[in-house]
Amino acid sequence: MRKRSVKELQPELTTEDQKKVFRNTIDVDKWSPSKGNKIDWTTRIKNCIPIIKWLPTYTFSYFLHDLLAGLTVALTAIPQGIAYAVVAGLPSQYGLYSGIMGGMLYFIFGGCKDINVGPTAIMALLVQSKVATMGPDGAVLITFLSGFCLFAAGILHLGFLVEFFSFPVISGFTTAAALNIACSQLKSLLGIPGPANQFLETWESFFANIRKVKLWDSLLGVITIIFVFAFRELGRFGSMKFKPEWSKKRNIIGRTLFLISLGSNAFAGIAGGSMAYIAEKYYNASPVAITGDVEQGFPQLSLPPFSTNWNGTHFGFTDMLAQYGSLLAFCPLVAFLEHIAIVKAFTKGKAVDASQELMASGIGNMAGSLLRSMPITGSFTRTALNNASGVRTTTSGLITSIVVITALTLLTGMFKYIPKSTLAAVIMVSMYYLCEFHVIRVMWRTKRLDLIPFFVTLISSLLLSLEYGMIIGIATNLLFILYDSARPKLYFERITLENHIVYMIRPKASLFFPSAEYMRDEILRVCCEEKSIIVFDGEYVRTMDVTHAKNFAHLVDDLDARNQRLLFWNFNKSVTEICTGDNKKLLEYFKSGDFDLVIRGYARRVSLPPNSGEP
Repeated sequence: MRKRSVKELQPELTTEDQKKVFRNTIDVDKWSPSKGNKIDWTTRIKNCIPIIKWLPTYTFSYFLHDLLAGLTVALTAIPQGIAYAVVAGLPSQYGLYSGIMGGMLYFIFGGCKDINVGPTAIMALLVQSKVATMGPDGAVLITFLSGFCLFAAGILHLGFLVEFFSFPVISGFTTAAALNIACSQLKSLLGIPGPANQFLETWESFFANIRKVKLWDSLLGVITIIFVFAFRELGRFGSMKFKPEWSKKRNIIGRTLFLISLGSNAFAGIAGGSMAYIAEKYYNASPVAITGDVEQGFPQLSLPPFSTNWNGTHFGFTDMLAQYGSLLAFCPLVAFLEHIAIVKAFTKGKAVDASQELMASGIGNMAGSLLRSMPITGSFTRTALNNASGVRTTTSGLITSIVVITALTLLTGMFKYIPKSTLAAVIMVSMYYLCEFHVIRVMWRTKRLDLIPFFVTLISSLLLSLEYGMIIGIATNLLFILYDSARPKLYFERITLENHIVYMIRPKASLFFPSAEYMRDEILRVCCEEKSIIVFDGEYVRTMDVTHAKNFAHLVDDLDARNQRLLFWNFNKSVTEICTGDNKKLLEYFKSGDFDLVIRGYARRVSLPPNSGEP
């Protein structure tokens, strides 16, 4: 039967088939029939403001799911916000201020239903030293500047930059930050004095003041750790989703256990605060250190502070920028990395618009700075709670923000009695789940060399600082990439064809200048027999630079001097043009087609006598 051409088949396609082909070829969401191939502005606006897409189909059932998720997350967000403000060295209410605008703005501009945006332990740790230098204004201004950088990066579609940060480096950085934060809470957990800003400084202070440990603070802190940890683990035995393999009774028990586990932080704060309140109110005693007064009321709306006075020192705008130093770039970078890592984890394989997430995060930070917020980003703990609670849309973040505002206006009097050791315990348990030591086993089983950038990032971040740790980790990773580029894998095969010795060389990647001299030396070293043919197989060489092209010309001369012949076989057109563009004489060395025929013809053409040696 004669095979019909594509043109002959086209009339048989139905209109629906043609539409499918068209959709596979062109993204119809970005195609405007009235404007040719120009972007449809309606679609662009919907992409920038995702709420427009899902709000028309929003149902009351979705709202009930979002309401439950929002309330559940709020029970964790309030004690965490207060605790993270303490980590940053800020008054407690700043942690609650930071939980307002993130959820509200992400409700409109966010693209991931699960994520909860607000204060996190890592962001609090980053601004800790700047708060000590410039006071709360130092945290508020860096929030605005970070938001501006994130928003600008989103507008410029720089979301692809996240691809340059490897998994080992991010895991090492996250683990180092978690360890640093957990260790910084030893002071509050045990009730001892002393600084707790850096990892080494924390341990020096701990051993210097170990005799000053307070019994009741320590006892309450340890009990709280056991309580929170046990309650969180309790959630493993339950689920919010109905499981058909369980009985009806087992499903009810499972949901109950799961809901109890979600409120572990809130329960710990309520229990600790109640004990401190009873001790002071009825026994006139203060056995443990408490958080203290939390300023009541909604924060005053104001522009970010572009100058400040702290401890008798005036800082102008340029002075504040000088104090921030590398944090100006590092703070938005970490915020985005933390945010996008969480989004990717919870979108379950769906495409992520990283640039849109940049803009959403930037808008949230800039707006948050108007309400005295410290830098915010996605929180893994609260996002996991959101997801587990059956969230349907970003409305849950709005509900969480409303609950935080309510707490600020009505419940701040209760927060003052929360013991510092309780907050420290809550933070330390959260940091335990943030540590990524489990990836060591993964990397050991897959690629052990990845352990080097992981541990370099981890140790550098702990001993130096988080900024330097990340930079050193990235540099270490780049060294591996450069080394692979400079030492590509070459596969050599020696065969005999009609008494001709043929060396087949196959690189498995594109060729760039760092490997030029190495490859030339390896070919001359391995392919050492006279009167042999060296065949360079370019099947996997997709591109090449001019340094390699010049080196190939030198290699031809070197092999000719040794009575050997070089043949470039199976190269694509673009690589061939790169090689012959500098030296037209190389064109005769590039061949394609049947390998045996090419070798026989090439041997006859160059009058290469057979090699009588044994293979």
